[in-house]
Amino acid sequence: MRYRTIVGGRFIDRPNRFIAHVEIDGAVQTVHVKNTGRCRELLLPGADVRLEVCDDPKRKTKYDLVAVYKPGLGWVNIDSQAPNKVVREWLLTQGFDLVRPEYPYGDSRIDFYMEKDEQRYLLEVKGCTLEVDGIGYFPDAPTLRGVKHLHELAQAAKNGWQCAVAFVIQMEGVTEVRPNTATQPEFAAALTQARAAGVKVLFLLCRVGSDELAVTQMREQE
Repeated sequence: MRYRTIVGGRFIDRPNRFIAHVEIDGAVQTVHVKNTGRCRELLLPGADVRLEVCDDPKRKTKYDLVAVYKPGLGWVNIDSQAPNKVVREWLLTQGFDLVRPEYPYGDSRIDFYMEKDEQRYLLEVKGCTLEVDGIGYFPDAPTLRGVKHLHELAQAAKNGWQCAVAFVIQMEGVTEVRPNTATQPEFAAALTQARAAGVKVLFLLCRVGSDELAVTQMREQE
């Protein structure tokens, strides 16, 4: 997944979930933040950030904030739309006969439905941007939707589908993701139940380039 035009800046503050103030070429700009999560450990005053230039004249903001530099770790992609895009690119290289996004199942829309040799697959995607001591954690904020989707996958697995949840690690140097029990114990419990039902847990390691995000390796939790 490659961005069009990327520029650098310095983070100043974030008045609300949707916008931030960033210094770009000596001028303070109001930019769109492509992540409604908290990102409190990342978006700190003075942090180096990367922004995609938007050329839509109808937009109120000219830039989208897509990555931030975390000392001791490196660049972290915080674009919440990026995980599904890179997973779709990756799935198209995995030999499936069919890859279809946004598949309705139960009372939810699961991120991807796939087919191979008459076997049906469901895959839910979660982007991970929270790192503590070299370990990724999800979620960084409570997600009722995430819990619901795990329950749907568990039921589908019981009905004979091949199901998995893929954690896209949007930073380099991190190879596993654990449930953030302190933030949402319900998600941790739902993940345990899903695994018991046969849902696989995948870790998708990524390369975070200056203008790209790409899956480089897949690991399955044992």
